[in-house]
Amino acid sequence: MRKRRVAGLALLFVLFAGAGAFYLFGRGIWVPLLLRYTGTRSVEQVLAKYGPGARARLAPHFARAHVAYPPKRLTLLAFKKERRVAVWADGHFIRAYPILAASGHAGPKLREGDYQVPEGLYRITGLNPNSNYHLSMRVGYPNAFDQRMAARDRRTRLGGDIMIHGNMLSIGCIAVGDTAIEELFTLVAQTGLSHTEVIIAPNDLRSGGAVMHEDAPAWTAELYRTIAAALQRFPLALESDSAIGVRGMTKTPKR
Repeated sequence: MRKRRVAGLALLFVLFAGAGAFYLFGRGIWVPLLLRYTGTRSVEQVLAKYGPGARARLAPHFARAHVAYPPKRLTLLAFKKERRVAVWADGHFIRAYPILAASGHAGPKLREGDYQVPEGLYRITGLNPNSNYHLSMRVGYPNAFDQRMAARDRRTRLGGDIMIHGNMLSIGCIAVGDTAIEELFTLVAQTGLSHTEVIIAPNDLRSGGAVMHEDAPAWTAELYRTIAAALQRFPLALESDSAIGVRGMTKTPKR
């Protein structure tokens, strides 16, 4: 009898563990099937569902910074080494979020399938309310600089489909968790894509020199000078880590 009970408990554990793993790692399978059953949703529907809560959570941060919501201009600063996304609005620091997953190393994205998060100055070019990872925002990679360097190097197939998204799994993208993406998705949607920029850096160049990977192309130094100059508009001394929360990060499989 006792052996049966132990076996039954072991089976339940395996089933729950398997279900949890499938929920996390199998989203590319079950989310599209779920959307096929429930129907896709629009940006407006997502904002109606998550917007009020997201805006309520953001309100104290905007009030502390004395910035009206929605702001006129929005900038997201993403730092690979620090695994951190800092949000600035109308020249003021609002808050920061931990990056829960991002693959690769210091250095720009060079080609499709290299699992690198790109580096440079970008725009948010689209909002996806039906992401496999809750919600996502498309980063405008490759930009003009990426394309110019690719032409110089005679590289093709640069890749794309780079997202900032929810959940805690990703390769080549930036995962910030579901609560964070609800806030960022709402904030970007209500600020406007044309008024939002993204700066992705290998590390926080405001506090020291760039982390250079041994395989970085020769033109990477030029890229980092451009990024460092852009970051000067956002003084590190004005940022606070009080709102960032826990920094537990792990490298994880493909989103």
